[in-house]
Amino acid sequence: LDTISFSAAISACENKGEWGKALQLFRVMSQSEVESNAVTFSTLISACGKAGECEKALELFTSMRQGAVDADTIACSAAISACSEGSEWQRALQLFNDMLQSKVERDALTFSAAIGACEASSEWER
Repeated sequence: LDTISFSAAISACENKGEWGKALQLFRVMSQSEVESNAVTFSTLISACGKAGECEKALELFTSMRQGAVDADTIACSAAISACSEGSEWQRALQLFNDMLQSKVERDALTFSAAIGACEASSEWER
């Protein structure tokens, strides 16, 4: 199996709301010494975020940034969305601001995720 195969299987788990299985596949991927990429991490972060597992999503995001995988717009947006699901608007805005400092492009999805995080916490004026 390769990165694309694992990422596709992880994506299928995300689509079915099976974040735990997605993480299990990621562990198998790591143990098999198959390299993960931005797609792999973005999908995992999204799966955890949708399940309300904000801390796990942010842990994965941090792991991604500390490893050899660059955080792209999609991964950052997924992390911001995870914060929104976890009512962590301050962390969402910190990630949003970090993108600017890291020169990661912010797009409509990123802005929407940040606004959603503030809206969910009634902090829309920020």
